[in-house]
Amino acid sequence: MRKISFVVVSVLSMLVVAVCAFAAPPIKIGGLFAVTGPASFLGEPERNTAQMVVNEINAAGGIKGRRFELVAYDTQGDATKAVQAANRLIKEDRVVAIIGPSTTGDTMAVIPIAERAHIPLVSCAAGSKITAPVKRWVFKTAQNDALAVARIYEHLAGKKLTRVAILTVSDGFGSSGREQLKANAARYGIRIVSDDTYGPKDTDMTAQLTKIRGSQAQAIICWGTNPGPAVIARNARQIGLKIPLFMSHGVSSKKFIELAGDAAEGIILPSGRVIVADLLPNSDRQKKSLLAFVKDYQRHYRAEGDHFGGHAWDAVMLLKTAVERGGDNPAAIRDQLEKIRNFAGIGGVFSYSPADHAGLNKDAFVLVEVRNRDWALVK
Repeated sequence: MRKISFVVVSVLSMLVVAVCAFAAPPIKIGGLFAVTGPASFLGEPERNTAQMVVNEINAAGGIKGRRFELVAYDTQGDATKAVQAANRLIKEDRVVAIIGPSTTGDTMAVIPIAERAHIPLVSCAAGSKITAPVKRWVFKTAQNDALAVARIYEHLAGKKLTRVAILTVSDGFGSSGREQLKANAARYGIRIVSDDTYGPKDTDMTAQLTKIRGSQAQAIICWGTNPGPAVIARNARQIGLKIPLFMSHGVSSKKFIELAGDAAEGIILPSGRVIVADLLPNSDRQKKSLLAFVKDYQRHYRAEGDHFGGHAWDAVMLLKTAVERGGDNPAAIRDQLEKIRNFAGIGGVFSYSPADHAGLNKDAFVLVEVRNRDWALVK
């Protein structure tokens, strides 16, 4: 009887400790995601993933016995709304770090706010200028567009395709990609023979593609996010354009295939590994995390976990790691983020440093091709 009483008391003591620990104030992190609007294909999976991971961390006991709390706002892909929400997160919600925004333009608008407030910002957007040059309080999880350019140019050089047409969207993501495409072409023996743009809301790019057809280009590289690239794929098929069409990582989800339909067939683009996780060799360092994420997201949302949701998974887990190692205040989180090395996430294997707040190299990308309305690895 005495033994049973001891066990009961011990169990009750552990429950009391757990309840008391979670009675401590939560560790609040902010989220800025384009859940609605034209960039919702980015923001919705990011928001969903961030909340899913936070819930799982809490179900496992939180961080050092404290609950993680995500306070997320919908930016609608609008820089003004992103700025307003960032100020609210910092001044009213008192978050210790912010994940997002979803787009390069929104991120660039929010960076001065995070820097002034000394709040770590872990962006989910891809533009190289987000972290180059390095900003003290700004990190990112999306692979840099410069790395995506390198993957495409290496492939073209290997195929001896040296004359390229570029067609980029006139927003923050497209401008950053265009800059990298032009800056790195000579290094790979590439000559840009046509350089044109399109607007984020344009619905027909036939004129630009017709111009490219007369340019001696051996390949086209389109840089943008949905729906524009899908329109370009359909327009290219409509006018019978036969030269290879490459896309950026900005369309690295099944949504692009749905929007482009049969016109997506044969298109090649650089992507994080998550969309081809099941095709990776077992030796791949990321495979275990990738498969777990895909399965987890499917169970929660009845949809495939994708490249974009992966950016939020990485951001939450990187913040979790930083808090576990160094405390829960903004300065300690910032310092610990900068020390993270060899973190195998969804977007790649991250190694931050004082000189690198992007943390990835070109191995974070694989080349994928659309085959039979699905993704296949390009060997």
